[in-house]
Amino acid sequence: MERTLGGNIQMKPNVCILRADGINCDWELHYAFEKFGAVPEFVHINQLRDKSKRLKEFQILALPGGFSYGDDIASGKVLAVELISFLKDELQKFIAKKGLVLGICNGFQTLIRTGLLPFNNLGRMDATLAPNESGRFECRWVKIKTEDSKCLFLSGSDQALDLAVNHGEGKFFANDTNLKKIENQNLVVFRYVNEDGKPTQQYPQNPNSSLNAIAGVTDPTGRILGLMPHPEKFVDNTQHPNWRRFKGQILKPHGALIFENMIRFAKSS
Repeated sequence: MERTLGGNIQMKPNVCILRADGINCDWELHYAFEKFGAVPEFVHINQLRDKSKRLKEFQILALPGGFSYGDDIASGKVLAVELISFLKDELQKFIAKKGLVLGICNGFQTLIRTGLLPFNNLGRMDATLAPNESGRFECRWVKIKTEDSKCLFLSGSDQALDLAVNHGEGKFFANDTNLKKIENQNLVVFRYVNEDGKPTQQYPQNPNSSLNAIAGVTDPTGRILGLMPHPEKFVDNTQHPNWRRFKGQILKPHGALIFENMIRFAKSS
């Protein structure tokens, strides 16, 4: 709990950090949410299944990166099936009550495969994250830029960010009809950009050859966000590989943009 200058009491939003076998970026995500003013809690998928924990206890559901269930079948597929099979009603109620959802890397892959992204069609896939066109696991820093999208807590920010990617299946792909629908509905939140800040299909600036340079999307409600780069891995300046060379140019770690805005929005909702 915290008190504002006006004397009103605002509760820090509770964050469900979802855990399952193979997820390995949970601690970084926990640290990021805690640093910027939320109350994160590790919750194993089995706790939601046996109802010892309920999504209604939280304002934010966060799906971390890693390799859930060893990326068996496809990245995020088994966890997506588990969510749809056992927690579909609870997820629908959580979204209907205006909860926020964040999926990073494997979490993004899971949200795509549940159908929550890009069109909030739970149980139906309208896009995918395919193997990188380079044919290998990409572990590098990239530049992405925010778009003027429907994302309620990032709309109009128009900021270039340096963030790390670590994935083997990150190529955003959809058929022509769905791709046009994504663009027309302003669901693209992040695109890979070159040094001039322009969207690019060139490797390695676009590390996986994502169509339209798409690095992250929201859903039509603007409350669900998924992205391949890892904002939780750049919430302290010293996490950037060239931090000694910036000589004070970085005033705030670039991952802060997402967490600060998401937490601020959750407090005001």
